[in-house]
Amino acid sequence: MNIIRSTFIIFISVFMNLNVYAAPTFVDDFDVSGVTGTPTTVIFNPTGTKMYITGITGGRLAQYSLSTAFDITSTITLDVNQNISSREDRAQDAKFNSDGTIVLVLGTSGDGIDSWSLSTPYDINTMTVSDNTFEPLGGNPRGFDFNNDGTKMFVLQGAGRVDEYSLSTPYDPSTKGSAKSLTVPAGDSFHQGLKFSSDGKKMFAVRGALAGTPDNSQNNILEYNLTKAFDISTATLNGTYTTSHSENEFIAGITFNKTGSKMYHVNFNVDEVRQYTLPCSYGIISCINPTSDEDDVASVEVQTESAKQLIQHTTYPVLNRMEWLRRNKNSNNLTNQNIKFQFSNEILASLSNLIIPTYLSSDNTSLAEPQFANWSYWSEGTISVGKVGDSTTSSAKNINTSAITIGADRKNDKNRMYGFAFRFGSDDIDVGNLGSALDMNAFSLTVYETRPRGENMFMDSLIGISAISTGLLNNSGSNASDGERKGKQIFTSIKFRETFTKEKLNITPNVKVDLGFTSLSDYTETGADGLNLKFNRQNIGTIITSVGTVIDNTIDIKNGIIKPNIQLEYNADISPSSKQKFEYASNGTSYILENINSSTHNFKSKLGFDYITNSGWDITSSYQRTQSKENGYSDALYFGANYISRRNTEYAMSLDNNKAFLDYKRNINGFNITFGSNYSLMSKIPDYGATIEVSSTF
Repeated sequence: MNIIRSTFIIFISVFMNLNVYAAPTFVDDFDVSGVTGTPTTVIFNPTGTKMYITGITGGRLAQYSLSTAFDITSTITLDVNQNISSREDRAQDAKFNSDGTIVLVLGTSGDGIDSWSLSTPYDINTMTVSDNTFEPLGGNPRGFDFNNDGTKMFVLQGAGRVDEYSLSTPYDPSTKGSAKSLTVPAGDSFHQGLKFSSDGKKMFAVRGALAGTPDNSQNNILEYNLTKAFDISTATLNGTYTTSHSENEFIAGITFNKTGSKMYHVNFNVDEVRQYTLPCSYGIISCINPTSDEDDVASVEVQTESAKQLIQHTTYPVLNRMEWLRRNKNSNNLTNQNIKFQFSNEILASLSNLIIPTYLSSDNTSLAEPQFANWSYWSEGTISVGKVGDSTTSSAKNINTSAITIGADRKNDKNRMYGFAFRFGSDDIDVGNLGSALDMNAFSLTVYETRPRGENMFMDSLIGISAISTGLLNNSGSNASDGERKGKQIFTSIKFRETFTKEKLNITPNVKVDLGFTSLSDYTETGADGLNLKFNRQNIGTIITSVGTVIDNTIDIKNGIIKPNIQLEYNADISPSSKQKFEYASNGTSYILENINSSTHNFKSKLGFDYITNSGWDITSSYQRTQSKENGYSDALYFGANYISRRNTEYAMSLDNNKAFLDYKRNINGFNITFGSNYSLMSKIPDYGATIEVSSTF
């Protein structure tokens, strides 16, 4: 009894974990008899509103209009039935170039390809039958196809061979080079059609029953997987699908709708087109495996990497600020504002003191001693350009980042500086060569503190949160799906640094650790039925340690001082590996990408300077290069500019008796010149005023 029970439990467990694949489902057929005899192929225009049939009997190329795209059960009307028998009376297959201005027909009458120009794209009524060009192929061609840009042509020979040609001119068979071939087993059938998936990772060859001996078991569709898109040398047979019908068939031709969720072929035994639905995109035998698609893998990887990089991109400006304060600790003017707020109302006047910038006084001079209770404001802009090269499993990524950080801080009476910073950043990322892309926007709020641990030793620490919004575009060639993903992040960074000074040269070794946790929401792609993927929530842990040093110097010049600085740093990303679970939205076939962005090592170097002028300008700029030990790099440019007005210049804004006043005062050679303006806040009738005042003391 225990053996039976154990066997039953094992059987149930295996069944529950077995991924049972659904076969194509027959939908309907459409009769083309009387228009095109013995049909050999069916194709559509890109929007699915036009259907084209070639046939042997009478040498015909017919065009139909469909009331519903890619649906042969909808209302279908015949547009034109071109007689091309004078040029090709045994048409086997047809294709268009990328913009529909050329139609190409393959036939066995001369064993080659005829081409016609169309004055109206995808309208064969605008072709002149006699104006064809012909390119012989030899053999017994029964089907052909092109890659997405027409630089490769593939020809299926009836005896069981696929030939691959490179074309020096897209969609021009006369420019073909030498062929490389792949043997396709024929069995008891004869090959009658060829088609690739839009991403070039699947190839389908049709085997039809031999004439005179109709046997449905001989009607097969062979599915091949290619590890490299549109390269038949990497093709392996994935399986064979045998069509089933109540009547005997002779199948030929094969095509799909735009997303690969529907399949079509012809049955020339009874002159009809047959339509199927597929459980997933191009899934006759199995779905396209997203984990073997280099662009899909790259998209998942870059989402993970961008979340981790966001932590460092957010902490860099804050740490730069603290380093800047240290380099300029002997300067009084460490702010980018010199604005005084004056209010006649005592409460407003008291509140205004809270926002007067650090090191600015409330009198008419900027030379007063620092006021510890006041805030200092700063900002920093960042532009970063980077690239991560391709690998055996992932496409290359080009990453462009731009951001602005605005912060405020102040010093307390214990010589500690603390503050907060707000960052808005945008990452534009291109993945692969087919047009896949990500657009990540992030808002981050950081609270930070730097405190002395001795005379020249400091501890910088911060904690922050980020809100992430990412728009994703997944392009597989002729099809594209998109999605939107949200994310939340919390992070902290701790940095210890000690400065050793010799005259005007400072050397500051430091160690730092960044910790973070990011949670990316689940989302489902839309826009491409059969191709859409559903992604589960993904959690990403971050542990990045670094060690480095900063060297800076002070150089006196005529109009101020320059403080050049150089930074060298080694980063070790020892974060735990992340994994992403996802599935096809159409049928739930699931996949897992594991060990995403495991341990990596980076080297960072930064060269910058501070320029502080006597006229009040403070400019800081730096160039940073981060080089991965593995495969990738990024270049970043940081820039900040502060202006502190001259000591003899004063700005003042005041509110008094429901009027707003703005004054600009400057002392020139002992004369006080004041430009003023006012505006009535509450009056129904606008009341403006402007004054100029010149005064002096004798």
